[in-house]
Amino acid sequence: MPLFAPQISKPTKQDMSYDLIVIGSGPGGYVAAIRAAQLGLKTAIVEKENLGGVCLNWGCIPTKALLKSAQVFEYINHAADYGITTAGNKADFGAVVKRSRSVADSNSKGVQFLMKKNKIDVIEGAGKLKKGGKVEVKDAAGKITEHAAKHIILATGARSRELPHIKQDGKKIIGYREAMTLDKQPESLVVMGSGAIGMEFAYFYAALGTKVTVVEFLENLLPREDKDVSKEMERVFRKKGITVLTSTSVESVDTKGKKAVVNIKKKDGSADKIECDVMLSAVGIATNIEGIGLEDVGVKTEKGLVVVDDYYQTNVPGVYAIGDIVKGPALAHVASAEGITCVEKIAGHHPEPVDYNNIPSCTYTSPEVASVGLTEEQAKEKGYEIKVGKFPFSASGKAKASGHTEGFVKVIFDAKYGEWLGCHMVGANVTEMIAEAVAARKLETTGHEIIKTVHPHPTMSEAIMEAAAAAYGEVIHL
Repeated sequence: MPLFAPQISKPTKQDMSYDLIVIGSGPGGYVAAIRAAQLGLKTAIVEKENLGGVCLNWGCIPTKALLKSAQVFEYINHAADYGITTAGNKADFGAVVKRSRSVADSNSKGVQFLMKKNKIDVIEGAGKLKKGGKVEVKDAAGKITEHAAKHIILATGARSRELPHIKQDGKKIIGYREAMTLDKQPESLVVMGSGAIGMEFAYFYAALGTKVTVVEFLENLLPREDKDVSKEMERVFRKKGITVLTSTSVESVDTKGKKAVVNIKKKDGSADKIECDVMLSAVGIATNIEGIGLEDVGVKTEKGLVVVDDYYQTNVPGVYAIGDIVKGPALAHVASAEGITCVEKIAGHHPEPVDYNNIPSCTYTSPEVASVGLTEEQAKEKGYEIKVGKFPFSASGKAKASGHTEGFVKVIFDAKYGEWLGCHMVGANVTEMIAEAVAARKLETTGHEIIKTVHPHPTMSEAIMEAAAAAYGEVIHL
């Protein structure tokens, strides 16, 4: 008999039964849990890492802290433009990263407080579906407990996607997690992919002095945005000294030497090499649906996503899924809306399904990008006769006073009925402005109603009114 026999942990009996157990505590999971508690459901949430999930700990929040540091550094470097003299400007990369982690920790503690406030049980460990309305939880020490619930919501989120031929090693080829916590600032960085994650890190590192190259397989940066937005951001990035290579693919990365050598192929078939300290792989996300018991209970999946109805019910009664693991944009605010809708339906309410045609998208570079609805190209493809208005921030008094004249507001209306089909912005703080368009579209507001809505002066938001006026030939300040 061996001296140390392997310990096999058997599930212990559940301590109690719940009305609802949520697996995953990101912006979908913890919001769903809080709404459920508000509606009187006895609720527990299962989390294997930190409360708040990727968004609060490794995504939305800490990246915004990094970006703010970069923006402050840019301000200081251009202080002379505002009549202020500074000297000896230097970015302390370690301190910037430390501040970002502190912000993330603070927000995670905030979620802990909300769990206590709403009397939600937090079960630490990895959750797995079991038959008969059960959830098995394995904690860090290997102890397994089993819990019962009438309803179970899967909110397990996603992780950085890896290309089969370009695996992340965490050192020379990294994902977004490593990009937030590097030991030292790289002198050179290649960013593969120009979605929101790639663009934000490209801006951050370039602002702090890293030589940055962005490689995008498709024709435009931010390929899901309106083409005018993509062109403006390419112009801005080039002006900042960032090398932009569109219609270019990363074929392979050689990490054997001191530096990484990125082998690229251009649209015309020509090949080239880029030497860099680090390459960031930002080619999307992969859903976390492995190892959570989907196959054990028969939950249907399709192309890496859990199949759900309009209220996030799977094919298995009592099992639901929200957030990145279901259809729709993989965005924090979408996951939160889905969680609330799902829980309200469970509680017997009659919520409206989430309108995926009216979801705002934001990229927190400097300048920022924000959009909602159809692009000009999409509106034409759908057969709309359209009116398009565009107002540049170079014509905005507030933008000039602030020293942020880059970008514009572009609006698209249906010529027949005045329906607001789309709104696309590039500029300072436009992520704070896009909600006007989202709310107006929800209320079926027309272009003329926007024109007649008095906007405060001087503000950046006046550009929305002016762009609407431009669409109808009534613009004042152009």
